[in-house]
Amino acid sequence: MHFHADAHVHSKYSRASSKNSDIEHIALWARKKGITVVGTGDFTHPAWLEEIKEKLIPAREPGLLRLRPEFQKRVDAISPKSSLDNPVRFILEVEISTIYKKWNRTRKIHHLIFVPDLQTAEKLVRSLSKIGNTASDGRPILGLNSRDLLEITLESGPHAYLIPAHIWTPWFAALGSKSGFDSIDDCYEDLAQYVFALETGLSSTPPMNWRLSSLERFRLVSNSDAHSPGRIAREATSYTTDIDYFAMLQALKTGEGLAGTIEFYPERGKYHMDGHRNCGICFTPEETRAHNGLCPVCGRALIIGVCNRIDALADRAEEEILQNPPSNAKPMQRFVPLPEILAELKGVGIESKAIKQSYGNLLGKLGPELYILEYAPLSDIERAESSLLAEAISRLRQGNVNRQSGYDGKYGMIRMFKEEELAYVPGSSIHAQSAR
Repeated sequence: MHFHADAHVHSKYSRASSKNSDIEHIALWARKKGITVVGTGDFTHPAWLEEIKEKLIPAREPGLLRLRPEFQKRVDAISPKSSLDNPVRFILEVEISTIYKKWNRTRKIHHLIFVPDLQTAEKLVRSLSKIGNTASDGRPILGLNSRDLLEITLESGPHAYLIPAHIWTPWFAALGSKSGFDSIDDCYEDLAQYVFALETGLSSTPPMNWRLSSLERFRLVSNSDAHSPGRIAREATSYTTDIDYFAMLQALKTGEGLAGTIEFYPERGKYHMDGHRNCGICFTPEETRAHNGLCPVCGRALIIGVCNRIDALADRAEEEILQNPPSNAKPMQRFVPLPEILAELKGVGIESKAIKQSYGNLLGKLGPELYILEYAPLSDIERAESSLLAEAISRLRQGNVNRQSGYDGKYGMIRMFKEEELAYVPGSSIHAQSAR
């Protein structure tokens, strides 16, 4: 069976998360997006763990959870009719932040931990609660070596595992430029052999990671890291296994049944290029080197982004990877969330009433968002919305988009059309304005 999983999300108990990040809304938006297996997020937080116990029960699919019938009815009542047959299952997942000193540097690393049942989750929570305050945040911060966190994870149960999160983020990642290491082995030491998958993050794609031969032994996964339900599925991982925790785990270990990833355009990520947001400086790695790593406006050190960090550690050229990808490479697709495409065409914000209405209409007529972006016939999209949207999605599928890179915490921008094009296209907001 082919299905999509988004195994890195956050609850309402994580900092900077939506108050709507509850179990029902996560289930609803996973269904809207076309996600079959979604992370619970934050299971180390005591209040969130109680909500998980209240609203979820073991599914018939091994190692996964589902909504209790009374909560499922509530979600069904507000779901698009076209998606009612799409099951949503939960995988117990939490992101842990570790901050500690090693080799005379402060390390700040984020990790994803997965467990197959509540008993294992509770055992892990008991162990971590002895080290730090797991009730302080849905993504707790612990003064713990990454290697030791991995050891505690492995000791919590035979099927618990850890995946380094968004490994290139400058400030909080295993390979980040500001507080990470130069290799996964340096980060996890003698237990690195038990790390078999890496999360690439929003600012990188698998081919960018393949430039490091040292990463070839890992499976590469993508997830949304959603802090609000509507952000679910902006990245995801595809499987051809049974819908089953243990089958998915085996796919991550061996690559068999791992079908590929759905990616953000990396330029959209907020740490793709180097720069200073306050100074309005966005540099390529070459421009950064030409300026000796210093901001030409304020003179301080630039924040080194993902592209530059990969350049620094890579032992393979980009051209080499394009011509000869690794033998275990999996396919990837790059998408832009459907509300963002609609917002570009209509010239309004993604939270506007017009976008919500169009989005709901499209899901009701065609099916989940990922199906619309990936498979829906363009003729069906045209009938459901407009020829302009059909053309936009055609360009998206071909990779024919306009890109403006993110840097230093500022998201980039991906557009389907140049502004001058939309001025001449009937149905667009820009055309309507120019016709006045």
